[in-house]
Amino acid sequence: MAPTNTKQWSVTGTDKDFDGLELIEKPIPKVGENEVLVKLHAASLNYRDLIIPKGQYPFPSKFPVVPASDGAGEVVEVGSKVSQWKKGDKVVTLFNQGHQYGPAHAGIIPTGLGGVLDGALRQYGVFNETGLVKAPANLSYVEASTLTCAALTAWNALYGLKQLKPGQTVLVQGTGGVSIFGLQFAKAAGAKVIATTSSKEKEATLKKLGADHVINYKEDTNWGETAKKLTGGVGVDHILEVGGANTLPQSLAAIKMEGVISIIGFLGGGDAASSIIQCLYNLCTARGVYVGPRAMMEEMVLAIEANDIHPVVDKEVFAFEKTKEAYEYMWQQKHFGKLVIKIE
Repeated sequence: MAPTNTKQWSVTGTDKDFDGLELIEKPIPKVGENEVLVKLHAASLNYRDLIIPKGQYPFPSKFPVVPASDGAGEVVEVGSKVSQWKKGDKVVTLFNQGHQYGPAHAGIIPTGLGGVLDGALRQYGVFNETGLVKAPANLSYVEASTLTCAALTAWNALYGLKQLKPGQTVLVQGTGGVSIFGLQFAKAAGAKVIATTSSKEKEATLKKLGADHVINYKEDTNWGETAKKLTGGVGVDHILEVGGANTLPQSLAAIKMEGVISIIGFLGGGDAASSIIQCLYNLCTARGVYVGPRAMMEEMVLAIEANDIHPVVDKEVFAFEKTKEAYEYMWQQKHFGKLVIKIE
């Protein structure tokens, strides 16, 4: 029988930075007829989780809120009308609880876990049955907890508008979660991958993961032109753009005619020097990607199982009580791949 209370982290506001994270205990809400109670075993962090308590997140948020969109756990109780789940099922959280299928729309924005709705950094959570997806059978809870945001964003970038085809070229930037998942999904699809990094050590790891070419962007500031040359001058079919203002000019230099630049993040700042008119000059498409719907996540899970893809998890897996330390560790960019917090 599930306990009556749960320990959970809470973001209290934007005025205290990471000191606004507090570990508290709350009663577990009663499970409604269309809801399930999940015992969460792991949660993973995204850049979004770091900037919410800093007041830098551009989408809606409310306080106090349980942080982290990404979580994996086990169903321990089901409501009377639940048809999709049973006790013991392994599940993963859906980022935007209201985004079930089809294109993004305004109605999904206020349904983000860890921003407006309570997220995964808690021992137990009640979710609508449609707010969860089956966890891949080949993954542990730690691995499955990384899929909600970064993996689905990368999948959407490669399949949401123009589907990636074998033999095409994908460019990923850096070694964060979205970029690593993009590399893994692209290689599973038979595509070539160009990766960028500033670290010799990370360069070797990217090659081990299957990157065909790695460009050190600190040594080669015109890496966009270099990437295009690596395609024989044709250009890159898909670019996962996570850098923002600092990297967009190089992405525009690398892109193929009719290629797609999926704009995912703004690690290098949000004030772009490049104009959208350059999409006309390059005859390319630039699109913002805001994670993806449940139906797309279910397809992604099938691909992860079929190809036995295992997420790259940082060597440091943090204890639940050390969540603040995990935030600091990731903010200092010490991680490689996904940063996970185990929930006991």
